[in-house]
Amino acid sequence: MIFFAPFRAGANEENKSHMSESHNLGQKGEDLAAEYLKNAGYKILFRNWKWGKHEIDIIAENKDWVVFAEVKTRTEDFLVNPRDTVPREKQKSIIWAADGYIKKYNIDKESRFDVITIIKKNENFEIDHIEDAFYPTLR
Repeated sequence: MIFFAPFRAGANEENKSHMSESHNLGQKGEDLAAEYLKNAGYKILFRNWKWGKHEIDIIAENKDWVVFAEVKTRTEDFLVNPRDTVPREKQKSIIWAADGYIKKYNIDKESRFDVITIIKKNENFEIDHIEDAFYPTLR
């Protein structure tokens, strides 16, 4: 069955505008997460680090840990809590990238996988740093 949506002038521009707003919100969230980690004593090593098709939002370290952080930013009216939006497949992708990073840079330090959630409430942002949000199993 083929479904045709009714044509609406300007619909494509609205969609582009929404995508741009979403991208801007995500970028703002990553900026806030990096600033939060710096203020918590971490050194930001990389942002948007890629290993093949896999990507890690933020790689940071302190004296004890190398942290691979996934940043999730949403508006407060979003139905799903951002911490629940890192599905198993995304976790595996982050784990593969982290494995590549550890091997490439010969890292000999404990590592962990964190999720940093950022919820925009009006003009304010609420940040939650979830340490050890998931564990590195590749199954």
